Amino acid sequence: MGWEDYHLHQFTINDPSTDMEVEIGAPAEDFDFVVDIKILPEGKQKIAEWFSTGNSVAEYIYDFGDSWEHKVKLEKILPKEADATYPRCIGGKRVCPPEDCGGVWGYERMLDIMADKTHEAYEETIEWLGDDFDPEHFDVNEITFDDPAKRRKQP
Repeated sequence: MGWEDYHLHQFTINDPSTDMEVEIGAPAEDFDFVVDIKILPEGKQKIAEWFSTGNSVAEYIYDFGDSWEHKVKLEKILPKEADATYPRCIGGKRVCPPEDCGGVWGYERMLDIMADKTHEAYEETIEWLGDDFDPEHFDVNEITFDDPAKRRKQP
């Protein structure tokens, strides 16, 4: 999505073997005292172990402060293509909201500011986002994936 993955986040999905909710995310020792939930480490989970046609929905929250809430839904399972590289993006709409913009409410405010060149915060907002930020832009060919394990090891 373009976010830097430096905020706490988690998936909530039913365990197919017990039908009980489980949390999968990036465990953080400094967060354990706030919530008494065991969070399974995301780096050790395989998506195929959790999603199936009978267990097709998960909730994803990114940045517990801004609270970006997503519904992740498995729509169908396609046969693997021999010459395809995975993961891959096959479609989408709009550019990712910028990191730390204040969640849905902050992003809506930011879009309102961008639409009004006379707004007192317009220049500051454009300086922060850059002149080329276009909230309507999306090009599937610009989507790239990195290896989260390698990213987390970087200083």
